[in-house]
Amino acid sequence: MASNVRPDTMERITTPELAEKFIEEQLAALRAQIGDRRVLLALSGGVDSSVVAALLIKAVGKQLVCVHVNHGLLRKGEPEQVVEVFRNQMDANLIYVDAVDRFLDKLAGVADPEAKRKIIGKEFIDVFAEEAQKLDGIEFLAQGTIYPDILESGPVKSHHNVGGLPAELHFELVEPIKLLFKDEVRVVGKTLGLPDGMVYRQPFPGPGLGVRCVGAITRDRLEAVRESDAILREEFKNAGLEGKVWQYFTIVPDFKSTGVRDDRRTYEWPVVIRAVNTRDAMTATVEEIPYELLKKITVRITREVKGVNRVLYDLTPKPSGTIEWE
Repeated sequence: MASNVRPDTMERITTPELAEKFIEEQLAALRAQIGDRRVLLALSGGVDSSVVAALLIKAVGKQLVCVHVNHGLLRKGEPEQVVEVFRNQMDANLIYVDAVDRFLDKLAGVADPEAKRKIIGKEFIDVFAEEAQKLDGIEFLAQGTIYPDILESGPVKSHHNVGGLPAELHFELVEPIKLLFKDEVRVVGKTLGLPDGMVYRQPFPGPGLGVRCVGAITRDRLEAVRESDAILREEFKNAGLEGKVWQYFTIVPDFKSTGVRDDRRTYEWPVVIRAVNTRDAMTATVEEIPYELLKKITVRITREVKGVNRVLYDLTPKPSGTIEWE
């Protein structure tokens, strides 16, 4: 698959059998392209980079070096899952970088959404480049580019690419899933044996929870986002809504309101729940969550999440709102 144009004759990958055929073709192509040389991959833990990692592990084994950068803006349990699946289960050559303090220190006091995105993107490139410079013999850079990325913005993925690497670190690209749509990537990932929690993970913005901790990010409010999000996802799963709602998450805005706890007044944050359905992300409708479920989620969040005394539900479709708050 050398071209960036998907042939009209290319069959959509909808079954394990078609996925197996694709996998065998890609393993042969990857071995032919890479040979006995080394390849580097920024492994976020999202479905695209995870599928690329799994393909390359099968194709070239320890010649692949995965770098997972934990910037502190991932959902609860995600860095641990990356280590468990790829290092412990798949025996990948995985470098784990704890860069939480580095990112959060740079983001301290920055409230503008675009400024936050630029800091997160630049810092990721810097951390990745530093790790790459420690390695010898790397000649290839693998990326989880998929076909919608090419259609929308050219061949380089906007949120997860490392296209800003220094000139001395520019490598030949390896993009084994660049002609696949997201649903096809999931079928391939499932066939490769990746866990459902990784294969069917919800869309997640490049800056992570940084855009859901609205305004200037503080560590305590970021934890409130992470913990409330985990409760929401757990309760949606228990209620059978996992996979039926396109995207659901929590936001913690940078303001407080008065509440009552243990007969005392509190002055704490609200948590906003957002749950939407969409086909193309250009428009979105709000999921009608059963009231009893909303009540259960509210009780858990206000009891279990430190610093929170209210739970709100965002009823705004797109337009006039956007899917994310920032």
